[in-house]
Amino acid sequence: MPEGPEIRRAADKIAAVLEDKVIDEVTFGLPALAHFEDQLRGQRVTWLETRGKALLTHFDHGLTIYSHNQLYGRWYVVKRGKEPATRRSLRLALHTDSHSALLYSASDISVLDGDGLAQHPFLARIGPDILSPTLEWREVTKILTSSAFARRGVGAFYLDQSFLAGIGNYLRSEILFDAGINPRAKPSELETKKLNALARSTLDISQRAYKTGGITNSEVNVRALKAQGIKRRDYRHWVFGRENQNCHRCGEMIIKEAIASRRIYWCPLCQY
Repeated sequence: MPEGPEIRRAADKIAAVLEDKVIDEVTFGLPALAHFEDQLRGQRVTWLETRGKALLTHFDHGLTIYSHNQLYGRWYVVKRGKEPATRRSLRLALHTDSHSALLYSASDISVLDGDGLAQHPFLARIGPDILSPTLEWREVTKILTSSAFARRGVGAFYLDQSFLAGIGNYLRSEILFDAGINPRAKPSELETKKLNALARSTLDISQRAYKTGGITNSEVNVRALKAQGIKRRDYRHWVFGRENQNCHRCGEMIIKEAIASRRIYWCPLCQY
């Protein structure tokens, strides 16, 4: 499933062709939404917003298209009249006079007004967006030490979108490794220095994934590995997807196990 950085990068591409543009044709692939086509046609897109893994397309007359890619959804941005090479089912098409933004395979799509946004069951329960420009590491530390999370294992609640929105499986593994935190540690058990390191890594790794298109390994390490002829799948991450391989930092064998019913990867030496 795409995580926060991937959704934000998709939003950037969509914004480049839709933002401040009039939508002259709208098509929903879900029959229950077809009656909104006339209400959105001819309206201007004011901005594209992401909240975790959800994308919000805001229009100047107050309506917003909410979409969540879930596991299989994918956006394509193409020139008007051009169709992407895919066998996926088209769920939403937004056309300007020159470009089209096309959402395939997603089923979680709604059209909402202001009240609908405030009351939406997913949006109402999620925490701050990990890529929010106003989110600082001190606020993350405050959330980590709150009563809701202080006594829970980090490996479990880092997938809880009410903690921070946009963290998924690969970010969880990479953040905990970068901070040197055991997946079973609880914030209440960590020293202040460790807590602050975890808060900083949470933001740093998420931003790095956004800027690099999903690479969470350090720039220095990536350069060295690429110089050795290592392929992207093996230099992209510190630990995620690298079970039974040597840790890039210490050489220890990477472990894979299940926490919160999802696979997690970690180094038993670096994450003591």
